Amino acid sequence: MKSSGQEAGRGTTDAQGKLTFPDLAPGVYRLKETASGSPLHEVVADQDVIVTPGATTRLTITDSFKVAKVLLQAKDDKTGTLLPGATVNIGTGTSTLLTLTTGDKGTASGELPVSRRNMEFWVKQVKAPAGYDLYKPSKTFTAGPGAPVTVTVTNTKTATSPKPHLSDKPTHKPTGTSTPADTPGNGTGGAKPSAPGTGTPDADSSSTAAAVPVGDSSPPTPAGSLAHTGADAAPWIAAGAGLLVIAGAVTVVAVRRRTAAESEPDNNSQTN
Repeated sequence: MKSSGQEAGRGTTDAQGKLTFPDLAPGVYRLKETASGSPLHEVVADQDVIVTPGATTRLTITDSFKVAKVLLQAKDDKTGTLLPGATVNIGTGTSTLLTLTTGDKGTASGELPVSRRNMEFWVKQVKAPAGYDLYKPSKTFTAGPGAPVTVTVTNTKTATSPKPHLSDKPTHKPTGTSTPADTPGNGTGGAKPSAPGTGTPDADSSSTAAAVPVGDSSPPTPAGSLAHTGADAAPWIAAGAGLLVIAGAVTVVAVRRRTAAESEPDNNSQTN
């Protein structure tokens, strides 16, 4: 095409990829590629060509591979919900070729340049969605020219400490006082001390006093162990008490008769 806008020639490259425009008048022309001849390649941008008299002007054009169309998704690793606000870098080797950030719908798209049919790329998340931990695992994917590819990263919710529930609080407050187990009178420890003596013998002492013979002031000798209170000793105790009562009765009778006998001479002497 001439600089004036008129078409000067049209053609298609042969099997070797060559195309010749003969008999062009000297001047400035613009070369415009309308088709690459391959579904994997893009057409080049328009180029200006200067044709000089008596010389062959050579022009080489290189059709680049079509870009790979990348769709990025960020998801909750448990529910699969799409997450906005995730930013990732995509690249190859040591070069970052594309940076994407998911929008309100949790997705983002971009074009990734490729230099051959199938290329391997890495993905690195540099910013996690709000409330989520950063996606740290290494991830790679393969993309080809003109082919769409979907890249998905998953994020885990940031762990939070649970708030204490009202039911976890104690239902009562300690009174601040305690009763020792061995405090007398509490029913669980030692025995309550007895009240000061009032002069009235208890049941055991009255039983012992009943067994003392008249005129004998010496205390009775214990017949057995004080600690033994079994029911098998009850008949012997009852029998012993009965004998002592009988002995006491006999003593009383004997004393009374002796007193009567001693009083008879006095009566006789008075009579004579």
